[in-house]
Amino acid sequence: MAIFKRSLEDFAIKHRNDIRQDPVFRAQFHTMCANIGVDPLASNKGMWAQLLGFGDFYYELGVQIVEACLATRAYNGGFMELASLRNAVQRRRGAAADPVSEDDISRAIGKLKTLGSGFRLVKIGNKSLVQSVPGELNQDKNAALDLAQSKGYTSERELMQDLKWSETRASETVLALLKEGLAMIDKGAPDGKPLLWFPCLQYNIQLSIPP
Repeated sequence: MAIFKRSLEDFAIKHRNDIRQDPVFRAQFHTMCANIGVDPLASNKGMWAQLLGFGDFYYELGVQIVEACLATRAYNGGFMELASLRNAVQRRRGAAADPVSEDDISRAIGKLKTLGSGFRLVKIGNKSLVQSVPGELNQDKNAALDLAQSKGYTSERELMQDLKWSETRASETVLALLKEGLAMIDKGAPDGKPLLWFPCLQYNIQLSIPP
């Protein structure tokens, strides 16, 4: 194992610039480290932090993640798609900064989580959401988000029809989502039936529009 670790150090020295500048290469390097039980993020003062600057990189990234989540919390209720957060952070970093990947964001959130900050990744269907507020998503809230993820909205009627819920169960779930700020009601639908919109599933659309 010591030989593997030494080889990994030699590899890191040789490819230092690629690891720091290429997010895909960086993710592959993290995978290599994990395979032999090395955690480059374990300490800001360790060899890896000095060699690759990981300590400063992920500390700075963590600060930018917190800033981006706080800036959008009133809009999305403290839940944001991982891809949307990556885009928001990249914009904050500016065009001159090295690009970051979703893997980088996930690792930085993992470090924030160890501080008891309330940040964590949650999986809803095939989407990864970043949660920046305390609380738990129960099974019914997850199901409503999953149903809405393809178009960004659902309705109480859809919850009843597609999930075979009772009117009481659907109504209580809608009220809970509204109370927590995760959803908004739109009463302007053509059929007159209120729609339940999830800003956390729509924010990436706004980020794709040039400033």
